Amino acid sequence: MNNGARPRKVVAIIQARMDSTRLPGKALADIEGQPLLAHVIGRTKAARTVDSVVVATTTEPVDKAIELLALREGVAAYRGQVDDVLDRFYQAAGQISADLIVRITGDDPFKDPDVIDRIILHALDHPEVDYASNTLEATFPEGLDTEVFSFRALETAWREARLPSEREHVTPYLWKNPGRFRMASIRHSEDLSHLRWTIDYTEDLDFARAVYSRLSPSRIFRMDDILALLAQEPNLLQLCPRVVRNFGYQQSLRKDQQVCP
Repeated sequence: MNNGARPRKVVAIIQARMDSTRLPGKALADIEGQPLLAHVIGRTKAARTVDSVVVATTTEPVDKAIELLALREGVAAYRGQVDDVLDRFYQAAGQISADLIVRITGDDPFKDPDVIDRIILHALDHPEVDYASNTLEATFPEGLDTEVFSFRALETAWREARLPSEREHVTPYLWKNPGRFRMASIRHSEDLSHLRWTIDYTEDLDFARAVYSRLSPSRIFRMDDILALLAQEPNLLQLCPRVVRNFGYQQSLRKDQQVCP
């Protein structure tokens, strides 16, 4: 984490809850002796440009475990609404006086601090940008998704977003309105969007455990380390289920149809 003074306070907010639809309890699933969420927190803290980290979970009793884990890992915790994740982000960011918010999902154990830094630095170097991400044009492996946006943009979305998908997935209102918000798309030199490095199913956990056991959880390995491992052991890719990218968001769009038939 960066302890130096910056004109804009950069806060990474990690969203996590226990009642995952597809894999309940995955936040505490063990990967080489540590809970999944602990790996995500450690990797986010390793980003040099991040000033503070907050875990945003819900007020459901089961999510007390998420709060306790966050505190144990030395970061703040905020507990808010279950389905309105946008409100969770807004309230958490407001309480800590964030200027720039980094959206991190708690089911991505391969988050790369260098990728996070790259997107934050672009936002810091271009203060006119409201929203910068590597998701507008997917070229990174799924699971390395990083979104950075201003508090002003977050507040606008919080006030105006109405659709369930916009409230649940935090940022759709921003990237669906490029005429209102200045966008920046961060691309990788090679299209790796076909790779799946996130946790939604038990097979994903099998893949994560296999990678961690080979690359050692004692250090924060990077994207290039995983790519090198997969080049040596391509059979590991067989552990990954074939799932449509951003399947959860696609499911949320069905709820929108119920609101706007």
